[in-house]
Amino acid sequence: MSVALFIPCYIDQFFPDVAIATLTLLERLGVQVEYPAGQTCCGQPMANTGCDAETAPVAKQWVERFAGYDAVVCPSGSCASMIRNHYADYFGPDDTEFQHLRENTYELCEFIVDRLGVRSIPGRYPRPASIHSSCHGLRELRLGACSENMTPREDKMRLLLESLDGIELKSLTRVDECCGFGGTFAVAERETSVAMGIDRVTDHISSGSEVMIAGDMSCLMHMGGLIRRRNMPMSVKHIAEVLVEAMQEGSPDADRASSALTNP
Repeated sequence: MSVALFIPCYIDQFFPDVAIATLTLLERLGVQVEYPAGQTCCGQPMANTGCDAETAPVAKQWVERFAGYDAVVCPSGSCASMIRNHYADYFGPDDTEFQHLRENTYELCEFIVDRLGVRSIPGRYPRPASIHSSCHGLRELRLGACSENMTPREDKMRLLLESLDGIELKSLTRVDECCGFGGTFAVAERETSVAMGIDRVTDHISSGSEVMIAGDMSCLMHMGGLIRRRNMPMSVKHIAEVLVEAMQEGSPDADRASSALTNP
């Protein structure tokens, strides 16, 4: 299986450590990953603001860059959802390259659980932590259950985190509430965005969590900024960083990671 790594523009520019952690995690799981040169933003910020004409060439370039791979992995539910749920506006129904990528582009945890069949990560993370589930991950990719939808769904991020030794996942009052970032919403509606973010962070801190874990750096960038400016007692981490740190912490058993891929 040929696998391409798609790194969203804000991770590339602001959080390169998350990109490195994603690559490290996939390689520790035995996946040979390629990074196609020349990749750019998926076009989501422009699409969200109604700039369809400007988004179209970006979408076509993205498909050209990733065509030919069996699977594409992205450490962002938001950007993976842009490909799967919103790119159809820019391609014809008979575009086989786009249809292939639409069916084979995955958010990181989704790829590990659904495509690789890995349901347990050998590692140790002895800290109280909590999960922030992004709106795109829940409502568009259905990576977990939503409070407004009664359909039972497996929470893929929680599944992987619960497999770590020593982790203590804290319960939130409102498990799937939006953080208030929303891309350009945070700029156009600053006061509302900040209020929603503080509300979300307060729920995590009140649970006794020390680390907020998410699969989207856009959410964590927003809430991490609010936490730093207010000196609140919490840190934020991407799921890839947590899993790699846990595998290093539990290094005597880390080699089991590769065998988990071949013997899920």
